[in-house]
Amino acid sequence: YKWTELDESSGLAFLTLYSGITDRAEPCESLRATTAFSLGIDDRTILVSSEQLEGFRRGAALEQEAHKRGVRGAYLVGCNIQLPGHDERTWRLVLNGEQTQAQVVELRRALRNAQRLGERIDESIAAGSDELARIMAAADGFQATAEERVSVHHYANVLFNVLRGGIFEDRYNVSSRDFRRTIRNFNGPVFERNRDLLEDLPERLRFDELLAKVRETGDPQLHRLALEYLPITFGRRHGDPSRPWNQFAIVLKDEYGEGLLSYQGNWRDIFQNWEALAFSYPAFIENMIAKFVNASTVDGYNPYRITKEGIDWEVEEPDNPWSYIGYWGDHQIIYLLKLLELSRNFHPETLSRLLRDPLFCYANVPYRIKPLDACLADPKNTVVFDEELAATIDERVASFGADGKLVLDRAGNVYQVNLLEKLLVPLLAKLGNLVVDGGIWLNTQRPEWNDANNALVGQGLSMVTLYYMRRYVRFLLDLLAADSGSFAISSEVTVWLAHTAEALAELRELSGNGPVDDFVRYSSLTKLGRAASAHREGVYAHGFSGAIDELAVDGVRRLLDDALLIIDHSIANNEGDDGLYHAYNVADFGEDELSVEHLYPMLEGQVAALSAGSISPEKAADVLDALFSSAVYREDQDSFMLYPDRELPGFLARNQVDEQDALSIPLLETMLDANDKRLVLRDADGRIRFNADFANAAGVRAMLDELVGEYGTNPADARVAILELYESVFGHRAFTGRSGTMFGFEGLGSIYWHMVAKLLLAVQENFFAALDGDCDAATLERLGDFYYRVRAGIGFNKTPGEYGAFPTDPYSHTPKHAGARQPGMTGQVKEEVLTRFGELGIRVSGGEVSIAPALLRAREFGEDSRQFRYLDVFNAWNRIDIPPSSLAFTWCQVPVVYVVGASAEPGIDIELDDGARSRFDDFTLPAAVCASIFERTGRIRRITATFGQDRLFGK
Repeated sequence: YKWTELDESSGLAFLTLYSGITDRAEPCESLRATTAFSLGIDDRTILVSSEQLEGFRRGAALEQEAHKRGVRGAYLVGCNIQLPGHDERTWRLVLNGEQTQAQVVELRRALRNAQRLGERIDESIAAGSDELARIMAAADGFQATAEERVSVHHYANVLFNVLRGGIFEDRYNVSSRDFRRTIRNFNGPVFERNRDLLEDLPERLRFDELLAKVRETGDPQLHRLALEYLPITFGRRHGDPSRPWNQFAIVLKDEYGEGLLSYQGNWRDIFQNWEALAFSYPAFIENMIAKFVNASTVDGYNPYRITKEGIDWEVEEPDNPWSYIGYWGDHQIIYLLKLLELSRNFHPETLSRLLRDPLFCYANVPYRIKPLDACLADPKNTVVFDEELAATIDERVASFGADGKLVLDRAGNVYQVNLLEKLLVPLLAKLGNLVVDGGIWLNTQRPEWNDANNALVGQGLSMVTLYYMRRYVRFLLDLLAADSGSFAISSEVTVWLAHTAEALAELRELSGNGPVDDFVRYSSLTKLGRAASAHREGVYAHGFSGAIDELAVDGVRRLLDDALLIIDHSIANNEGDDGLYHAYNVADFGEDELSVEHLYPMLEGQVAALSAGSISPEKAADVLDALFSSAVYREDQDSFMLYPDRELPGFLARNQVDEQDALSIPLLETMLDANDKRLVLRDADGRIRFNADFANAAGVRAMLDELVGEYGTNPADARVAILELYESVFGHRAFTGRSGTMFGFEGLGSIYWHMVAKLLLAVQENFFAALDGDCDAATLERLGDFYYRVRAGIGFNKTPGEYGAFPTDPYSHTPKHAGARQPGMTGQVKEEVLTRFGELGIRVSGGEVSIAPALLRAREFGEDSRQFRYLDVFNAWNRIDIPPSSLAFTWCQVPVVYVVGASAEPGIDIELDDGARSRFDDFTLPAAVCASIFERTGRIRRITATFGQDRLFGK
């Protein structure tokens, strides 16, 4: 089908198909082409195939090609150039894809004036470069320090964070056209009853003005949609590129060529990048929280994908090996918590108000988690796809809009609840799977594709989740500390909470004691699990009744207090003898008992334990010391693998069955004697092995069912013994996915850079906790040294040879046998954007900003003066002079200059847009000043902080 031709007058080539690729007996025109042309070379020979390349290499003369068919096309330009010393020649090759015939004709005409076309290309490149620079400046990507690699690495982190999660289109200015389109897409009836307001909005307005107009309508459904509205652009879709459904594109225009706001991503990924974005755009933090909680379900989980058009979930396709259903719950608590913490720090009163406002909703994902008894009976097969509900949802979406994917009340409107209910439900869901001293039972079928990728579904217990739950529970207790009275909560949730509270109360006496026994562990799990199971069965069958109970805040606090006691008890009993904390455990379910087996140490467990807030700064330093001495440390990269590398048996050493064990089972002895190889067989060396067609125990079970007719009751009698024998050979009960079966990505020997960056952030959090807690100077310095020791292992500190890639760019992983892989495909960028602002000492709490560069090193302050170019909030480029011993950066697009000097008076100087100045000697900015920064009003033109070197960390 290939057809390539050259327009010799212009040098323009068309690479196309002469017909669409089809096997049907019908015409299929192919009317688009890839075009190629060159500029800057006059005396040239153009080839449209590679057939003459070998002759060219041998010195043969080239003959121009005007047409080729049936072979792969090319565009090769040959010429003779004599280049004197210190001279240069430049040229360019330009390709355009998917060009129509009309576009090709227009391009051919443009080539008549090659000089002007070249100028247009230069103008386009300059415009595109400037546009990207503006995006990066709006996301605070530019910094000027004496350590250029630090500034460049920060730029790369911000770039990839924006590419993954997007950026707000025009600061806090909203397109009313896009807002109208969004409301119409989500809810037709809401749009129609508010049409006049929506159509009368000015073309652009600030989001706070829009929200005020929405509040005046008194329409809670419109208010809900406005609260979760996020005018984001420039982000690409998230997800592992190896998955066939993930196709990446940055979509900036709609089908009509109009500007388009769009985002989409795997649920667990997109919120982490928004967290870093929110630090520069704090006015949208609560919108991110609303988008998060509005996507959570009545049973406390979240769907697979988030898009600007709504939520999405996977549908099981039996013939597609990539298809599977279930819930990814491992990151749910911590990602939500990070956004909640940002809200409380930047806007201390907002969450308290939203706790009582019924402006939130539930996603109606057509997954149904089975009752507890069924989960216990088969913990790997626990989720059912509700085909009938899925069909109903499709009908609702077609007639209603994207809100048809939400839970509706009995009047057909979206069922709305307050924020406290939405924060309690995922916690109750996790508590429903709490195994004391073990972790959170991973029983929602979907393998936990977390950073350690532990495919422990069914038997797995996540201490990682429990560590983060500790921080979440502590946050909720602090949030409710000064509250009194009651909250209006759905009656079904209050019942669930009451039953969960009863089960937790029975465990209070465990606090301070040693590990619980297997019977208590099983009994507590079933009590907690039945509370969650009863709630699920009720709301699945009947939905919400609409009844609202007044839930006393004291009752919520009691549940949280009890949960904190049990969580702390479990954390204390998951510290290993090596000084590290267990990340994942394996459960062994008996008839009325549950034992716990620990897995090998994992980096993720240390990160989560350090982030939990349950250990002292001194203890945190000890954990880091143990981590650097552990088998997780990889000396050649001066960094950490996800788990220790380990020796694995060779191919022939695998699948060896102990002969005595096999012959002790009569059925296997009989089948071996009969040379029946369907279960086991003997190889030529006499070694007994399981049939090679079995991928896992499911195949063994299926074969035993098949053998019943031939071997009478023997297969049934031997079933348990054979399955136990299979497990003893392969150890699938402790299967941990990539950690034991892959050698790249998150596999054996691999460094997963996102987890290293998470460790960096966790160490920084502990450093500031020690600083705020007036910890002794030795511990503070120890934690600071560990911070920079972890940071030293990250790629930007290495040579290209050491890193195996461009050092300043973030990469997904580094396998043991190769250099860094997958540039930008990593959540590392989010963590390092936040740690960079932490290094600079930007601390936000209670709506106030303090500048405390206690982790910033003096080496970042250069001896020379320079200029810093930045983009102000009015989209104008500016330059400011940076004196010696200074550095500069932007935050919320406000330029900040740090000056180190013994002679200058320490403090913060603020320059306002009218020329007025203010000074703050205590390095803290009051809330009123901070609001101008957060809201990007342009009122503050520059911040200068002056301090002595004694406020910095080291040299």
